[in-house]
Amino acid sequence: MAPQKLHPFRPNPRGNSPMIIALHSFKGGTGKTILSINLATMFARMGKKVCLMELDFSAPSFFATFKAPDKHWVNDYMNKACKAESLLTDCTAEDMGKGKLFIGFADPSTEAIRDMASKDRKWEIEALGRLLSLKDVLTTKMQFDYVFFDTSPGLQYSSINAIVAADIVLVVSSTDKSDVDGTRRMIKDLYEIFGKKTALIANKVPFECLSSTRVDAHQPRLLGVIPCSCDIPLVRIEGLFAPENPDHIFTRKLLEIADSIEHMCSSAQLQSCSSKTQKLDRLA
Repeated sequence: MAPQKLHPFRPNPRGNSPMIIALHSFKGGTGKTILSINLATMFARMGKKVCLMELDFSAPSFFATFKAPDKHWVNDYMNKACKAESLLTDCTAEDMGKGKLFIGFADPSTEAIRDMASKDRKWEIEALGRLLSLKDVLTTKMQFDYVFFDTSPGLQYSSINAIVAADIVLVVSSTDKSDVDGTRRMIKDLYEIFGKKTALIANKVPFECLSSTRVDAHQPRLLGVIPCSCDIPLVRIEGLFAPENPDHIFTRKLLEIADSIEHMCSSAQLQSCSSKTQKLDRLA
């Protein structure tokens, strides 16, 4: 099979709202971060202006794939030590054409991880305000087309803050029973409460289970099913697997998911515009 080109999406009309997309999971080890990195890179290669924020402060890993920042970490911004504009690192590659990729890195030092783990509830409440302010800067001032939040797994305060700030939540789950059950509870107890537009990605699915992977009728939409590929962790830079392997089944599935994400974003924007129009009608 010939390599599948990373085709550009249909152009968005100027004025459409940028979208904040959080990738979350019930437990670690689902491949959430690899999906975040590859999706963000894929959208940038399609000509979009993309921001990728590392909000998994308990296990930062972006530094292993991309060049570490020269100045500030996301931790610095959350601790009110820098402005939003100064925490992003330009990681745009030459083959991205007109696309742009900027990344906010979490500090991987042991001291920083311990510091973030020790934050109390008051700090986390203030951190939500900081994250919402960051959202405003990224979407309004810096005008990114897409912003991806790679969150911490589980129900930590930092994860909940990211979900509150996001427009769309993509839940990554494996086929492990404990993961599936935990994800089901998390959707009911968290996403439904906040009324978030949510979709599922089944990752690391054994090939013999691909055709039988389904979700319950009351569960969110299944955005994609990605088979288990043992060769992905073996590559030298696992985070950037898709760009280097355009004909791999992982990349093909990710392209399908990226196209579905764009349709979800278009739908969310239409719903937002409709809601605003209804509010104006009521005020008139």
